[in-house]
Parts: sequence; C-alpha cells; structure tokens
Amino acid sequence: MLEIHQFPCLTDNYGFLLHDPDSGETAAIDTPDGAEYLRQADLKGWRITQVWNTHWHPDHAGGNAAIVAATGAKIVAPREVERISPIDRVIDYRDTVALGAWEAHVIDVSGHTNGHIAYHLPEAGVAFVGDSLFALGCGRMFEGEPKQFWDSLGRIKGLPRETMLYCAHEYTQANARFALHADPDNALLKLYAGEIDRKRAAGQPTVPMSLARELDTNPFLRADEPALQDRWGGAGAAETFARLRAAKDSF
Repeated sequence: MLEIHQFPCLTDNYGFLLHDPDSGETAAIDTPDGAEYLRQADLKGWRITQVWNTHWHPDHAGGNAAIVAATGAKIVAPREVERISPIDRVIDYRDTVALGAWEAHVIDVSGHTNGHIAYHLPEAGVAFVGDSLFALGCGRMFEGEPKQFWDSLGRIKGLPRETMLYCAHEYTQANARFALHADPDNALLKLYAGEIDRKRAAGQPTVPMSLARELDTNPFLRADEPALQDRWGGAGAAETFARLRAAKDSF
C-alpha cells in the first residue's frame, strides 16, 4: 500500500512524502523546506529518490537543490520550474509518472501559475494539487486568466468524487470565512466551517480534504451554479469565478 506522510513546514505549508514499500522508492511532493523533508524522511527510514514539483514558486521548489545534494533524487517537474531549479525530467499535461508500481497522471491546473500541474494517483484515490485548489478556496491568479483557471478547476471537479485532495497550505479557516460570505445560505458549508474551527482549535490539520465535500461547499468550484451566479453576477461561470477570486483578493 502506498504510504503518505504529511507534515507542517515553513509558516503554513504542508510537506508530503510518498513511499512505496515494495520498491523502496520515496517521492517528495514539492520541496518548500529541503532540510525538513530530509529530516522527516530520515525519521521514517526512507530515502527520497524523486521530487515531483507542481509549480515553480520557491515555497514549492526551493528545497530541490538540498534534497538532490543529500540523496541524488531525480527532479520531475513542469518546465517552469527551470526558473529556480534544474530538472531531470520535464513533464507536461497528460504525461504519467511512476513511483514503483504506482502511477500518477499529470493534470493541467494552470492559473495560479501558467505551468501549474497536479498529480492524480487513481489507484490510491488521491491527488496532489499544489496551490491550484485549497480546502474551501483556490490559489491566487498570479499568472493565468479566469477562463484558464476555471477550466483547470473543472479538471479537478471531474475526478472521482471520493478522491482525497492534498493541497499545500493550511489556509482553511480564512478560506471558510470568505466562503461563508460568498455563499451564506449553504447549510453544508456552515457545518464544514464549524468542523474546521474545532480541528484548528485542537491543532489538527484540515488537509487532506474530500473532493465530494469541496464540490458541495467550495464557492470557487461552484461558480457554474445558479445560486452563486445570482449572487455574484457574471455572464458565465468563468466570469463568476473571476468575480469571486477578485472579491477574495480584497476580503
């Protein structure tokens, strides 16, 4: 069985190590803090053999060099990561990558950055989505355009509902406050927000999150629904999404 080790690092990032016991391989999903990744791998008795980057931002690829120097791991990444790190294998949308017998499908989730990708491991029922989607939120649109980002979220929406999503930051309480502002009549969202507050008060993570629950509660995934369009306007889902994203930026 694929093992997933999640741990906090930097201020509000999560780090993820994937380990395949059969092959002995371990992949780092992004590298916000190379030293902490190496420490966590050592605690687990694992050696990092691959790094799978989602996008080029330093809190996602900034630890690549430290991990390569310590382990000789191979960097697998979209081409944009070349801005800050050498890459051993450049990957693009619709490619696959492997950790032992486990296969991950590369998905276009551009919008936060123009080359942002996600890794979906269908047999494990998980996807690592970087900063494209957060629990009750989505990434800032630093490089992309609204339709591009909305189409990317559509690809996440199209994954099996039971998929567990691993995002890269613990932003959920702040996201919940905006979500309640954006969609105040959503009873499922109110229940979710209360659960999030209880988890954070107990020092527990809100990641990973269920795609099924996000589909019911995350306003950025629901910009095509009449209730959100009536409240926020826009000639279509991409425009409603853009209005939501702009409102969140100044919330």
